[in-house]
Amino acid sequence: NPDSTPEHHPGDRIKLNVGGKLFQTTVSTLQSGGPDSLLSALSTRASHHDPIFIDRDPEIFSILLSILRTKRLPSTATRFSKQELADEALYYGIESQLRSASSPPPLSGIDASLVSTVTPASEGFVSAFTAASDDGSLCVAHGGQISVFDWNLIHSATVRTHLDDISSILRVSPSVAAAGSDSASGLHFYDLNSGRHVGSTHWTDSSDPRIYKARVTAIADSQSQVFASYECPHRENCILLIDKSTLDIVSEIGRQSGSSAKHMVTGKLTWLPETGVIVGSAVTSGAFGYTGYIRLWDPRTGTVVWETNEPGSGRSSRFGDSFADVGVDVEGLALFKICSKSGDLGMADMRNLGDDPWVYLKDKNPSLRNTGGGGNSVVHCYKGQVFVGREGALEVWSRMEQGENEDGEGLYRRNFVDKVEDAGRGFIRKIEGGGERLFVSREDVEGVEKAVLTGVIAITLLKHWS
Repeated sequence: NPDSTPEHHPGDRIKLNVGGKLFQTTVSTLQSGGPDSLLSALSTRASHHDPIFIDRDPEIFSILLSILRTKRLPSTATRFSKQELADEALYYGIESQLRSASSPPPLSGIDASLVSTVTPASEGFVSAFTAASDDGSLCVAHGGQISVFDWNLIHSATVRTHLDDISSILRVSPSVAAAGSDSASGLHFYDLNSGRHVGSTHWTDSSDPRIYKARVTAIADSQSQVFASYECPHRENCILLIDKSTLDIVSEIGRQSGSSAKHMVTGKLTWLPETGVIVGSAVTSGAFGYTGYIRLWDPRTGTVVWETNEPGSGRSSRFGDSFADVGVDVEGLALFKICSKSGDLGMADMRNLGDDPWVYLKDKNPSLRNTGGGGNSVVHCYKGQVFVGREGALEVWSRMEQGENEDGEGLYRRNFVDKVEDAGRGFIRKIEGGGERLFVSREDVEGVEKAVLTGVIAITLLKHWS
């Protein structure tokens, strides 16, 4: 009867009996769990005198109550597993509050350390993975399976695909992942909740017999579309734009024959929401060194708005030092490349691209300058920072906001994320950020390494534009 329900004010005290243990808190504390939480609902129904009985674990409840009061995870939380805490938070409807309290501090490249490894239960060698940018959840491909780890990196599901192996994967929605394989044609979509195969997209052309059995080499997406680069057995390749809701092909851009390095299939794709441009890059190495291209497409017209080929155009100051890998800073609208011979890191402002737009970051401390080349290197940009894997070592370059150097140029710091012993574990093959975490996979090493940036590992150095 609503008329008999006592009126409650934020400062009023509420008594709860959880599993036989009495708790006393305020209406405002319970309502901080959100309007849809069980605790918020109980705060409006409780009497001023008789405690509400909840048949749950009182020890875990005390931890969750502490989170509502302080927004932080108390030290007593270590007595319970992540799964136990997550299950109780889900029951009370305060999972988002637990997630916020459990999240690492903001990702700052100046202070960094590798802390743990996420390993699938079977087929532990990872062939591909993708991390969600909002909460740091993971989809890990191993063999023909996809293991899903939630925001707490707790295993939540395993999807068995019809593929023998998965070489590229992207989570295109909270419940759907897109996967491609080196050994099977097409881009395939899987529902991560039910484990069902929900559709496939193939590149076909009845007028061109060379277009058949096209495999996917890279995947990216926007809010409404998926972008996938395809390559046929005879090296014809293109990028398909696919509607997310129907999985139908919207258009095709960048069709070319892979008969030369300038026309090989795109190996990396990135969507720039601010400009509506797709960035693609390709690189290969051989007896004569590295060669590749970077290309920007306007998907509305299918035209190339800028490109550079190495060796070729765009390196008037460093001819012959072609890049080994490319990264895209989506927020800062910048391109970064690692030079294959010198190992130097180059940057180009995408708002001012030209024939030779590159400037290079340099160490002022000669003892920490690159002594080797940039072969077997990986570059990934995340949250305004540039992470570089040099064979087995992982470093980060961060732009400083404090000011400029004596030449009026920006200040940069470089930090080594991993320890010396970590660098010897194997060549880094992929780096990707998610939430406030960084994930790394290595060649012939099981699992995906997780890094959070907490605690100085190496001396930080000032960097400047050359």
